[in-house]
Amino acid sequence: MKTDPLTTSPEARQAAPEGGQVTGALGGAGVGADLAEGAAAGGTARALRGTGRRKGPSKGQQTRQTILDAALALAGTVGLEGLSIGAVAERTAMSKSGVFAHFGSREELQISVLKEYDRCFTDEIFQPALARARGLPRVRALFDNWMNRASVEIRSGCIFIGGAVEFDDQPGPVRDVLVRSVQAWLEALERAVGQAIEQGHFKPEAEPAQIVFEIHGLILALHYEARLLHKPGAIERARQGFADVLARYATSSAQAS
Repeated sequence: MKTDPLTTSPEARQAAPEGGQVTGALGGAGVGADLAEGAAAGGTARALRGTGRRKGPSKGQQTRQTILDAALALAGTVGLEGLSIGAVAERTAMSKSGVFAHFGSREELQISVLKEYDRCFTDEIFQPALARARGLPRVRALFDNWMNRASVEIRSGCIFIGGAVEFDDQPGPVRDVLVRSVQAWLEALERAVGQAIEQGHFKPEAEPAQIVFEIHGLILALHYEARLLHKPGAIERARQGFADVLARYATSSAQAS
């Protein structure tokens, strides 16, 4: 399979094995895996498929995923800072020592939740958009998918946005993972916009970074107005804002198609 330029940076594409595929839509498996690990994992998976020895998740893996799902749901309401081994143990009806056996510290739990959220974000927003043609159709799909998720998160909370408030001035591993994840997503969106310029769907003088800044701003404003201020019509205004972005930067032929 070929590596899609949207999913990886130029450096990553150079590092990818010939004829191979870089795993992880936002730059690796989860938010921080490097290309070598991805290639090794892919090779192992192919070998297992060839020998018919693929196995389902172990009981320990299933328990860990159950804990992680509960922690992810909890983080949506109390934030990453509100997560604790005790709170997750209570939510899963497990002992603290049982949760601790899978996540040895609060920080490890927070990082694991971020990586799981990144995976869900990729699966729901990014991967479906890759089925659309490069250019404006893919940019539209990315925004529509993002809006669909944002519409749900108005009630449950966005871990990326909440995490930015909690960790913007707190250096450390949790902030590092959060920053890498958000940057990877915005860079992927910027590559999609760049492809739209190459396809002639956006005006040649359009600046990808500016377009992404405006689109990202719409999502942030949506959360602020709908979740904090409870203003009606915020979703419609965000969609109108995206239409205005296209009116400024898209070519007439692309808008008409």
